[in-house]
Amino acid sequence: MTTAGVGSEVGRLRTVLVHRPGAELERITPENKDELLFDELLWLERAQQEHDAFADLLAGAGVEVLQLTGLLADVVADPGVAEDLVTRQVTETACGPQAVERVRRWLLAQAPGELAQHLVAGVSAGEVGVGDGLVAAAGRPGDLLLQPLPNAVFTRDSSAWVAHGVVLAAMDRLVRRRETDLLRWIYAHHPRFADAPVWFGDEPGEHFPASLEGGDLLMVAERGLAVGLSERTSAAGVELLATRLFRAGVIDRLLVVELPHARATMHLDTVMTQVDRDTFLVYPAMGDHVRTYLLRPGAGGRLQVAAGDGLRDGLAWVRGDEAVRVLQPAMSSTRAQREQWNDANNVVALAPGVVVAYERNVATNEVLSEAGVEVRTMPSYELPRGRGGPRCMSCPVVRDPV
Repeated sequence: MTTAGVGSEVGRLRTVLVHRPGAELERITPENKDELLFDELLWLERAQQEHDAFADLLAGAGVEVLQLTGLLADVVADPGVAEDLVTRQVTETACGPQAVERVRRWLLAQAPGELAQHLVAGVSAGEVGVGDGLVAAAGRPGDLLLQPLPNAVFTRDSSAWVAHGVVLAAMDRLVRRRETDLLRWIYAHHPRFADAPVWFGDEPGEHFPASLEGGDLLMVAERGLAVGLSERTSAAGVELLATRLFRAGVIDRLLVVELPHARATMHLDTVMTQVDRDTFLVYPAMGDHVRTYLLRPGAGGRLQVAAGDGLRDGLAWVRGDEAVRVLQPAMSSTRAQREQWNDANNVVALAPGVVVAYERNVATNEVLSEAGVEVRTMPSYELPRGRGGPRCMSCPVVRDPV
């Protein structure tokens, strides 16, 4: 059993959840890449090398690195749990009523490690073998009977820890919703998380349009949370989350930051991350012109909502009226846009003033270094093509208080 808990963005990182990219990336084709939310086709072996370097960097800093498929394999080692999960994941709507039982039997015949891999990588008709029914007759061997989850590498999106409990994402995009379901089963059935409360998303089902994704959540203070109102997180989703967190008494201030609905600003952590106790790295285009809202608990379980006075003041407010330092690199518009596209602002803190960043974002990393932040870089030739950085690829489970 773990003493899981995250009360900040920058406390010393003790335990983190990641996912080493696997065969799911090889399911991406020019025809389906847009549907699977990828701009390009990634080179799997290079992406794995870079991700291994990331995991080694974390482990070298004393961080316990949990692998998603490893936890999932532990869970499905219980035959009853495996059967229930496979039954939920493999449905008639996914592969047709005449193939569903055949696909389920094939998966349940796999060893726990292979089953966990396939639940992420998907299952093709060719792997399962020829069967009857229209799906089999009209299909090709490469057709997928269980869709892959290539975005699972971004473990911060599907869940996020707030205090001693977890928020399970209500994904905006249909192709990512099965990711959350896998995390739901891990948190419910793995002994490490047996006593952890689920603040949001504990009941499977259709939440849309009340969407909420972990990349929009920043635990910027022990009692204060910043949430992005983005193309992936809706106002209804934020209101639901705020109501439940206030009711549970784990926070008493929530800052909402309204983002442009664009690919480059899909989550709050694509434009802003915390790098020290009082310091935030912010994309230059995100000035104080962004609209913010200040949420507090009100009487009868209702929310008190007030308009904020801009990003800097909002960050100070949510941190308990503490002074904050905002780093906004003074780069040319072209340079800033190029580095933003490659997740220059998406860094993850190992400790106060120590972060992991992509090595390719030279100008932004120099700004951090000049501000006194220690930058530890990781290889970044292939992984940035997935449009996610070190913070996206890491879900902190345990951090020390600051």
